[in-house]
Amino acid sequence: MAVLVGKKAPVFSAEAVVNGGEIVNNYSLDQFIGKKYVVLFFYPADFTFVCPTEIIAFQDKIAEFEKRNVEVVGVSVDSAFSHWKWLQTEKKDGGIKGVKFPLVADNSMTISENFDVLAGEYDYNDEGQLVFEGTPMAYRGLFLIDKEGNVRHQVVNDMPLGRSVEEALRIVDALQFFEENGEVCPADWHKGDEGLTASQEGISEYLGKRD
Repeated sequence: MAVLVGKKAPVFSAEAVVNGGEIVNNYSLDQFIGKKYVVLFFYPADFTFVCPTEIIAFQDKIAEFEKRNVEVVGVSVDSAFSHWKWLQTEKKDGGIKGVKFPLVADNSMTISENFDVLAGEYDYNDEGQLVFEGTPMAYRGLFLIDKEGNVRHQVVNDMPLGRSVEEALRIVDALQFFEENGEVCPADWHKGDEGLTASQEGISEYLGKRD
């Protein structure tokens, strides 16, 4: 699994469904460089089981991300039409109607491959035929990308393990606190907590208060 933290986020241009039902071409994260942070998360597939709980949880907190100048973007290997259909399906029927943030179509699996969250890979078998080994879906990868297009945080869960939206918000807060104050964030830091100066004096003072 590649570590993308500290590197430029891989670029892509793909179809996406935005505003709960509008299919657009050439959706790219480049539009946010210099303007917004991005929480980009991958999920295995539309019309599944853990996935709608995560997507709806992100939508429930979308105002909190917007307050922090963060664009939330979901990606799966499904087509834009599949995304659209799922977005028109009522929650009582397993759908995600009411979700407004963009869902990117990665049916070529290249975005998932470039972010190294694809749960398998192409290879040649003994007969020289190109085959896919593994599961042609993405793991539950999440990437926090800053306004310069750099990956500052990543986490990857196996498919059965749903993510915490609150933790994604906490990491956004930590990054923005560091950028605004120049102080680093200790273990279990939450918005409103003290940071510390990245020096011997700073850590001594911080730990001394908790002795």
